Amino acid sequence: MSDAVLYQAASFCLSYPDDEFRTRLPLLRQAAPELGEFLAFADETDPTELAAHYVKVFDFKNRHSLYLSWWRDGDTRRRGMTLVGFKQAYREHGLEFSDEELPDFLPAVLEFSAKVDTRLLLEFRPGLELLRLALTDHGTPYATVLDAVCATLPGPSPKDKAAAMAMIKCGPPMETVGLEPFTLVGEPS
Repeated sequence: MSDAVLYQAASFCLSYPDDEFRTRLPLLRQAAPELGEFLAFADETDPTELAAHYVKVFDFKNRHSLYLSWWRDGDTRRRGMTLVGFKQAYREHGLEFSDEELPDFLPAVLEFSAKVDTRLLLEFRPGLELLRLALTDHGTPYATVLDAVCATLPGPSPKDKAAAMAMIKCGPPMETVGLEPFTLVGEPS
């Protein structure tokens, strides 16, 4: 199987598990045997429970963020320029990104990687690896989807968070600009 097929299948697996996802399960099992563990979990889990699991894993904590720029830029102003870079990468290939999600949403990046190239996955690999490790620590079957994707990228995956952090030299930054206490101009200090 090609990496492109795996990326497209992983994109579906990491999107919200709606009815369309359910109808694609047989095709996904056939197309992406590397995702078998996750697909078996998805198939065996009640649709309402699977949706609740997805929300619990991805929607309430940044430590499982599916937004790749968050892993590098955190919630800082710098993230805006990174998001512009994602949109520019899509436009360079004649693709326009809808405003339904941010352009760094991992399922969208995986779809781009399946159709165009892997440069965004490679550029944001440290975040992808941190997400993989966080999902593994959390004990969710979604981790196996990230395992399969990361296995396609050049070089070995880091074994732990410290090794993944070394790939980027730091975690998501915190905004510090403009956080100084306010003082009135001309007020004696």
